[in-house]
Amino acid sequence: MVEKHTLQLQRIYGTQGTNGTITFQDEKICHCIELPWRNNITQISCIPAGKYRLEKRKFKIHGEQIAIPAVIRREAILIHAANNALKELQGCIAPVTHLSGEGIGTESRKALEKLKALVYGLWDNEAEVYLHIK
Repeated sequence: MVEKHTLQLQRIYGTQGTNGTITFQDEKICHCIELPWRNNITQISCIPAGKYRLEKRKFKIHGEQIAIPAVIRREAILIHAANNALKELQGCIAPVTHLSGEGIGTESRKALEKLKALVYGLWDNEAEVYLHIK
């Protein structure tokens, strides 16, 4: 039987961006930034709340990344590095170490590496990994 693990993403919505915190087994992994909620419109909105299975995907621009493939009316939703949602994201999620404003954070690459180490470690053990966005 395949083990299933779920990371939690608790969001706070703002007009300039969406901030959140990702936890696993009640331990904070990192914060994250996203675009504001704009009715799930491609490239200008964060994705809807819900539970999504994470997958490893390769993309030309970002290389191998954690992807969220099953988002209604959306494609290529990634978890990748960015420090400013409005300037650097088109619907994806960016882990950050510190939040510094709505949709703005710092040390994104450091936070992404921490998150990838966790998720890839679970995948290495043949587990399914999910992200539950609230």
